[in-house]
Amino acid sequence: MNKTELIDHIASKADISKAAAARALDALIGGVKTTLKKGGTVTLVGFGTFAVSARAARTGRNPRTGETIKIKKAKVPKFRPGKALKDAVN
Repeated sequence: MNKTELIDHIASKADISKAAAARALDALIGGVKTTLKKGGTVTLVGFGTFAVSARAARTGRNPRTGETIKIKKAKVPKFRPGKALKDAVN
């Protein structure tokens, strides 16, 4: 499912226009991004938790040349599914 299909699904299930569904989805995504950027977490009970994790600097290898390269430390978004989501999938 892509973003357009998700907007269509939200609009039909919530009985709202596609434009309103698109604004709602964009607001949700924007809220998650803003919170993660500040280092916080977003927990949706029954669905899962979005959080930020730190990845340490490390050395890697360029697959083309075999040359060793340094990879900088980075913050990466993580998602941990909740129990209800896991149960729904299984």
